Amino acid sequence: QVQLVESGGDLVQPGGSLRLSCVGSGFTLDSSAIGWFRQVPGKERERVSCISSSGGRTNYADSVKGRFTISRDNAKNTVYLQMNSLKPEDTAVYYCATVYLPLLGCSPRGSWGQGTQVTVSS
Repeated sequence: QVQLVESGGDLVQPGGSLRLSCVGSGFTLDSSAIGWFRQVPGKERERVSCISSSGGRTNYADSVKGRFTISRDNAKNTVYLQMNSLKPEDTAVYYCATVYLPLLGCSPRGSWGQGTQVTVSS
């Protein structure tokens, strides 16, 4: 079974930083491109960032460019999302998922974690 588990969410002050982790089990994570998505009640799910299986290709939503960095350590079967300069509007449940990563776009392919809550508030 393909399983993904997110961790690292917390309550943080505006301007602070968090690093989220997405750990895969039941498969070798380096075989899959991975995306980070976020969702708040009443809003559509938003793609945050995606990374290819090798780490050689990445993309970011315009709202997080320059602040967030996606990376992976395939030896640890983990994908990270480093979030800096956090804003209240970054508050959401963050999910990771296996994705298809064409040259343009990033589409979930059906395997999701349970999510981790990020709250940015003063």
